Amino acid sequence: MTMDPLVLLTDVDRATEALVRTASDLDPTVISQPSLLPGWTVGHVLTHVARNADAYTRLLTAARTGSPAEGYAPGQRDADIEAGATRPLREQIADIRESHERFADAGAAMPAEAWTFPIEFLKQPAAAVPWARLREVEVHHVDLGLSYTPADWTDAFAQRLLKELVAGLDGPAMVLRPFGLEHTLTIGDADNPPVIGGPTKSIAAWLAGRGDVTDLTVSPDGKFPALGRWK
Repeated sequence: MTMDPLVLLTDVDRATEALVRTASDLDPTVISQPSLLPGWTVGHVLTHVARNADAYTRLLTAARTGSPAEGYAPGQRDADIEAGATRPLREQIADIRESHERFADAGAAMPAEAWTFPIEFLKQPAAAVPWARLREVEVHHVDLGLSYTPADWTDAFAQRLLKELVAGLDGPAMVLRPFGLEHTLTIGDADNPPVIGGPTKSIAAWLAGRGDVTDLTVSPDGKFPALGRWK
């Protein structure tokens, strides 16, 4: 997947519209139903998607103006999610659309040099913000526990997510052989680690705690490594 933030902003547009389509087809009572995230309802997930857009809008605005900023004030993230989780579905959908428009406007206003501004919140330059936002939308779309699954991710998104997960996970040791990739990916350091094979989307979803091992293989035959939950 390209690192070009302008291209990634277009991907965020697409992913957000797909999430809105899913939400628009729901029965309004689904808001109070459990999501795939422990302790969160569908309403919690939808509210988080909207407030996360606002957080990243603040980061892009800070990069454009050269001012330091955090995505969330202390305690703000959890408080905002709880405050908005029980709102009616139509209000949640409108909120996601409006917060996305603010994010898209902030991205469009970025001059080329602003993309290099360091974002302490992400430990990366501002050019990483569109990818971070895309990841939030795509993964939390799955977390709704509705019709959208990791199989609906694009190949490009799954490959980049997989590589990011491999770079960020600290064991258990394993070797990954995703279908379609010419090289293996290694996590941890051990003699004769298990080798996990399967579709790229399925491996990425499993590492992210958003999928099982149904269509994965492990060699030598045995148990799959136990993973902590990635957020």
